[in-house]
Amino acid sequence: MNLVRPRRSVLYVPGANARAIEKARTLEADGLILDLEDAVAPAAKPEARARVVEALRAGGFGHREVAVRVNGLATPWGADDVAAVARARPDALVLPKVESAAQVHAAEAALAGAGAPARLALWCTIETPRGVLAVAEIAAASPRVSCLVAGTSDLVKDLGARHTPGRAEVLTSLALIVLAARAWGLAALDGVHLDLADDAGFEASCRQGRDLGFDGKTLVHPRTIAAANHAFAPDAAELEEARRVIAAHAAAEAAGQGVVVVDGRLVEALHVEAARRRVALADAIAARS
Repeated sequence: MNLVRPRRSVLYVPGANARAIEKARTLEADGLILDLEDAVAPAAKPEARARVVEALRAGGFGHREVAVRVNGLATPWGADDVAAVARARPDALVLPKVESAAQVHAAEAALAGAGAPARLALWCTIETPRGVLAVAEIAAASPRVSCLVAGTSDLVKDLGARHTPGRAEVLTSLALIVLAARAWGLAALDGVHLDLADDAGFEASCRQGRDLGFDGKTLVHPRTIAAANHAFAPDAAELEEARRVIAAHAAAEAAGQGVVVVDGRLVEALHVEAARRRVALADAIAARS
């Protein structure tokens, strides 16, 4: 399972922007996606690729998980992106607009051909109607797949929908992404919130994403990192309850009791598993501090 590693905040960083990449090394984000796709103009893509590879080889990103979003393999830049990134060895390679297991297999073969280490993970962005409908097969396509990323901006465009505060237009898609991720033991990241002036709306979308089961949120600006970190971390009350559940269950087992009640609620093994995961996440976050 990939759920214990904190991924509360994962920031997209333009691969062509050397200053942004340097600043990213100091931010409190759990993860970074160095972007060679949407954030880079076609004419600048080769230069951006070289800059990202140089940054990866230089390191200095600390605890931050570093992924690179490449251009699709069907584009003029995709194959060169994958080959260069594989040799630079980030934590993960982010595939855009994944719509089938075949695309995952093609990326997997390209990584193997480039000599990528077995630990280099694939994150699959689900951002089209076809991707949503195929998300289960995508999640199961390869042992390298470790995370599903919701691409809500492109999805809304392709649906012909409108962005609404409650995100009703993408709720079905978001739920299917989480279902596939959990069915195959993968992490899941919610889509970006584009209105940087809408702090209340951003916080609401974070709460909604966490309620749906996402591990964290992809971000487009550093100013949103703190709010995402707060929203996707267990709070003090949740941790206190989790520890009571774990302790009560352990005491009941030691006493040979089959029924455990905490705060008037029946506790079963599934509740203990969730409590342990919550505590493990909090411990992992604390270890970074």
